[in-house]
Parts: sequence; C-alpha cells; structure tokens
Amino acid sequence: MQINSRQFKFARHLSVCVRESRGIFANMLWLKVAGLGCLAAFLHVYVGLGLLWTLSVVFATHLATGGWRFALVVVKTLPRDFRGLLALIKLNLKVQSHLHKKSTIAKLFQERVKKHPSKLCFIFEDQTWTYQQVEEHANRVANYFHDAGFRKGDVVSVFMENSPQTIFFWMGLSKIGVVSALINFNLRLETLAHSINAAESKALIFGGEMSEGKVDILQRLPVNMSLFCSGQMVSNDLMPTFLDPHLARASILPPPSVDLSFKDKLFYIYTSGTTGLPKAAIVTHARFFYMSYGVNQLFRISSQDIIYNTLPLYHTAGGILGVGQLLHSGVTMVIRRKFSASQFWLDCVKYNCTVAQYIGEICRYLLVQPFRPEEQQHRVRLMFGNGVKPQIWRQFQERFGVSLIGEFYGATEGNCSVVNFENKVGAVGFTTRIAPFLYPVTLLKVDPANGDIVRDKHGLCVHAKPGEVGEMAGKIVTGRPAREFDGYVQKSATDRKIIHDVFRKGDRAFLTGDLLMMDELGYLYFHDRTGDTFRWRGENVSTSEVEAIISNHAGLKDAVVYGVEVPGSEGRAGMAAIADENFNLDLNALTIAMQKSLPQYARPVFLRLMTSVDTTGTFKLMKTDLRKEAFDPNKIRDRLYYFNAVAGRYQPLTPSIYAGICNGTVRI
Repeated sequence: MQINSRQFKFARHLSVCVRESRGIFANMLWLKVAGLGCLAAFLHVYVGLGLLWTLSVVFATHLATGGWRFALVVVKTLPRDFRGLLALIKLNLKVQSHLHKKSTIAKLFQERVKKHPSKLCFIFEDQTWTYQQVEEHANRVANYFHDAGFRKGDVVSVFMENSPQTIFFWMGLSKIGVVSALINFNLRLETLAHSINAAESKALIFGGEMSEGKVDILQRLPVNMSLFCSGQMVSNDLMPTFLDPHLARASILPPPSVDLSFKDKLFYIYTSGTTGLPKAAIVTHARFFYMSYGVNQLFRISSQDIIYNTLPLYHTAGGILGVGQLLHSGVTMVIRRKFSASQFWLDCVKYNCTVAQYIGEICRYLLVQPFRPEEQQHRVRLMFGNGVKPQIWRQFQERFGVSLIGEFYGATEGNCSVVNFENKVGAVGFTTRIAPFLYPVTLLKVDPANGDIVRDKHGLCVHAKPGEVGEMAGKIVTGRPAREFDGYVQKSATDRKIIHDVFRKGDRAFLTGDLLMMDELGYLYFHDRTGDTFRWRGENVSTSEVEAIISNHAGLKDAVVYGVEVPGSEGRAGMAAIADENFNLDLNALTIAMQKSLPQYARPVFLRLMTSVDTTGTFKLMKTDLRKEAFDPNKIRDRLYYFNAVAGRYQPLTPSIYAGICNGTVRI
C-alpha cells in the first residue's frame, strides 16, 4: 500500500508533536507511550494506513524522537518495576482487607500465635520467649491497665532500654486502645520532659535502669501523672507503682473488647531532634503494617529467618521494620540492649542469625573493627536499613560476605518510602520511569540558591529531571493509608510538612526535607538534608558527600560537615568536625586526599578536631550545636585549623588569625 502526500504530511506533523512533547515531559515516559499509541490509531483508522505501514511509521517515529533511550530504560527496569508493582498491589489489597475487617496489630499477632505458639519469638540476653508467652505478657499488660482505669485514646509514655518488655507494653496497651509514646532512652532533662509532655501522656512507664537521676524531671511533668516502674530500680529518688508483682497476678486471657480499627493510632515515634526538639509522629496500625510488609516482601524475609536487631525499639527501623517481621513471617528475633561493634558478628554466629539490621553509621563502625574469625563464619545473607555510604558499600560486602545490602528510604510519618532490593550501590531505592503515575512519589525541582521549591508560570511545582537534585515528595491521597500523611501530634508541625498546588490546583503532598537525585533508570540517591546543603563560592556543597570522603580518608573516623558564616563573605564556608581521639590525624595526607576527591569549593575551610562527635540514638551525626559554635577559638577548646591557601595546608586557627579573618585582613 502507498501513502499520498496528505497522509505523509499528517504523519510528519504527529511525529513533530511527539518529539516536542518529549522535551516537555522528559520525566514522564509513559506519556510518550500514550503519544505513540495515539499516532498508531490515527494512522491506522483515520489516515487509512495498513497495519504493516502503521507499525513501520510508529517505529521510525519512536527512534527519531530518541526512542532508543526509552527502549533501553524499559529493558533495564521492567523486571525491577514488575516485582515492585506486584508487591505494591499485594500490599494495597492486604491493607484494604484489614481496613474492612477492622484489624489491629495485636489481632494480627494473635493470628501468628495460633499458627506456631511454641516457636521462639524473642531471644534477649539468653532469655527466650515463645509466641504464646509474648501474647500472654501483652494480655497481662492490657488487663492490668484496663483495671487501673486507662481507656481508648489515653496516652502512656514508655521509657526503657531495648528489651522485649518494650514490645509487651505497647502491644498490650494497644489491645485496650491506649496509645504508647515510645521515648528515646538517651534523652535527659528538658528534652525528656518535652517528649513526655508533648504526647499529653497520662502516665509514664519506665524501666528500673532508667530511674537514676530522673527525679529532676518530676517538676517538669504534670502533678497528676502516674508513674510505673518495670524491673529493679537503681535509684530510690522516684516513688512509682512497681508493675512486676501486679503484672504477675494479672490475667493472661484477652482483655475486655474495645472497638478499634486499622486506622486508629498505635503509638508515637519521635523525630531524632537533630534540628530542634523531637516531634511526636503518629503511627497507626495501618502504617505499621504497610511499612513493615513492604520490607518483608521486597527483601523476601521468611519464617526460617532469625533477625539480629540491635537498633533502638523506639525508632522506626528497629521498632517497626524489624519487629513487624514477627507478624508477616513469624521470624525469631534476637534483641540486644545496645549496639556493640565488637560483639556484632559474635552474636550473629552464636544465634545463627540470617538477617541483620543497620542504620546510620553502623556499617562504618563495623568496618573499623579488627578482624575476627566470626565475621566470616556467620550465616547473615541480608542486612537491611538506611544510611550506608556508597563509598564503603562494596568494601563492607566483600569483607563480611553479606550477599544483599537492602537499603531503603522513608520517614516515619511520611508517605513516600522507596526500597533498593537489587544491590544497586549507593541507591536508596527506585521509582518507575515507565509509568510513574502508579507510585506518586517524585522529586520536586529546587532553587539551588535558596532551596525553595521551583514553580512554573501556573504556580505548580516542577519535576526534577534525571541528574538534577530535587526534594522528595509524596502525593497525599485521602482514603488510601499508604498515601495518607498522618502527621504529628502537634497540628502546626503537620501543616509545615504539607505543600499545596503541587501538580494541579488543590492537590497536596508531603515534603520530606531531603534532597535526592534520580538517574535515568529511576534509581534514587540521597544527596543531603535541605538545611544541610550550603553554598560557597557560588556552588552548592553536599555535606553528606564531603563527610563520606573525609571519613574514608581519615580511617573511617566520625566526620561532620556544615557551613559557617564568615564576615564579609557570601554564602557559608565549609567546616568539618572530625573525631580524633588519639590526636594522630595526618592533616597533610588528608589535604592531598581531599584535593584529589573534592572540587576546591567543597573542601572545608576550617577543621575542628574533637575527641568524639555526638550522635543521636539512631547513629546520626549531630551538627546543630557545632554550626552555632562556628570557628571561634575564643569559645572552642578543641583544636581548630584553617586552610592557608598561600601555604597550601591547614594551619592552627589562633585568636589573632580568627580576628584577621573576621576583619578581612586574612583571606580564606
């Protein structure tokens, strides 16, 4: 069949339209598929081309408009996207089913107990609990507090070191609709009192080990707050009700029935507080389920697995993603009171662990440990968590023989979690480029000068293209638990995390506060926190990138990078605080290493050598106070250095040099 000039011009016109649309919708490849489909329909039906000619023209148009790139994306990502899609569909179906049945986490645990009541559930300091024993302990808690007058909607703060008791308490309280506020056991004084009060707690349950020195917070708490102690107190300063004898007498039968749903609050988990006082994030039964179920499916955790959990149980990674595997697979979990780098592999061998968790800097802490035979004798096949630096990813796997590093990204309160289950070095997860509408998680373009979200002439947000840094955001969809934003206890804190008029007028999205970059295949890479990236010499500096490079070249020491204001200079100069306990850091070697690895604008102008660097309870490096103290030797007792560009090396920062920098007589 031949085509006439009218048909050819029409086909060429459509080809131009498709090519132009490619530039507009570069990050929405599915639109190109739709465009090509429309082209085929027009050619076949309206223009009158035969099937063979239609396919030929469409294929030629596809190639002419850069279709080979799209084809490559499809070939490389379709298996990954298909697996992720199946997990997403299965997750949504289960969530909808549990919503309909008004399930709760406690009820789901009961179903697991019925399947294997005698199986080991927890191992802790050589003590063991079966699934049936855990259920009985939770029932004792529920019955005692119900008899004590606690009812649905009440809040009880739980403040104790890692142990199965923490889980007994929040699960037992949840059976009667009481919400637990899981308090960071590292908190003290004002921050501790703030966390308890912010949750509007009616009572405080604390472990006996936490009693020492806590009498000073009593005056900061409501006078009518009830205090309960579990375990042996190490101090007699407080006058609580001792729970152990009461719980021993409580019934192990299910407590009185309470009308609960899958969307009810389960407990509160607090933000780390790196940028201010901690905020209480709301975790519903549904949120607990879908966060932990996604990990279960994509990392293929089974009932045969034994999980080694050294992470804080007041935090999402250990307390939800880890503990949640009890519901989904009926695993056995080994809990450690506190993380120990020297005992990590010894414990994994001792308890035959097959899965272990990490977060923050844990992988780096393990790498700096001296060789132990156990690090090659363990059975750990999977380590999952978030925060492993790409610079040590392969090194960690090669040394310890862990076949899969399962990295994920997500916030406790957020609606945009992503997972990397393919060992893609450095990636925190992925999103589909073929059909992004299936999972409404995206990167919003930001202004590099001020970090603000960029909007187009219509006032709508702009997608960050592959290779561009953008802020992660998740579209809020009411009625779909996985897409809702439950927020914080304080409404004002919730409102600050919501952005309006994102891709169409009236829609809303949750802003994570994190900057990520997406490559052409849809893999996502963490760049920095929005407040941590700073500009110097007209360039953007990623603190996380500089921290990783300094740490690697300084023997995997703790390193914190931040920007400090310098009088008379635009932007912020880079400053690095490095843990150098033995005062043996070779600054000349570090300088050479940074010159090889970092552009000039990203190299720290100032160094602060400290005996140790503070971290949060979840092993995040703290920098708020360091940023405030800046580089003033009159206020800082640690050793300070500045980079002397003339000498080409770091030299001591004395008060006179500091004064010269501030008045402009010493150039940096």
